[in-house]
Amino acid sequence: MNSASTPSSATASRPLLIVVAAALVDSAGRVLLQQRPPNKPMAGLWEFPGGKVDPGETPEAAIIRELHEELGIIVDHSCLAPACFASESLGEKHLLLLLYVLRKWQGAPQLHHATAMQWVTPAQMFSIDMPPADRPLIGLLDALL
Repeated sequence: MNSASTPSSATASRPLLIVVAAALVDSAGRVLLQQRPPNKPMAGLWEFPGGKVDPGETPEAAIIRELHEELGIIVDHSCLAPACFASESLGEKHLLLLLYVLRKWQGAPQLHHATAMQWVTPAQMFSIDMPPADRPLIGLLDALL
């Protein structure tokens, strides 16, 4: 193996941060985005709801938990459709973002932690300020929905 294909020690030594997110899709094909609060990194940016996977937790359990904590909705494991992922450097860590698509949940989404929320089409997302890891997922959602 030549050195060009070997990961750099800086990249290989960074801890991996696994984050899950959900593209909640309504009957009109719009996706729910929420705005990050002022006291968080990347404050004011719009993102898919979700959060960190806790140690010992599966990604599916994490997204079900996060959606209940952030939006007050109940999601059944069978309604989660793994869609895609993004990989992004994030300071001292490396972020792996796993995106699920879901069209069925119980309850109406309500803000518990975010500043605001909005339903938008994937095409509208291209002009919305979103975190760097979320941006590569927009094209896939635009093609899928």
